Amino acid sequence: MTTLDLDALRTEVRALGYVRGTPAEAAMWREDDAESRANLAIEGMAMEPDDNALFDMLRDEAVPPLLATQIILRLYDHPDADPGLAITPLERAG
Repeated sequence: MTTLDLDALRTEVRALGYVRGTPAEAAMWREDDAESRANLAIEGMAMEPDDNALFDMLRDEAVPPLLATQIILRLYDHPDADPGLAITPLERAG
């Protein structure tokens, strides 16, 4: 089980200094996410509430998809994550 502190993560995301998407881009990314979530639900792989909240926060902050992917990789301490990305990996309990 992981602990997700969205407020702390939002602070880290805002400190990254990335170029936010335009309102039109952010709307398109949000639509793409909604379609992906619907497809996952159809396949019986609906996202957990914390996962939905994470993606909603990234869209609220207009994080471009490629950076959002890198943030998630770093958050979950994936081997392909950029270790220099200033995102604190989640601590895994248990």
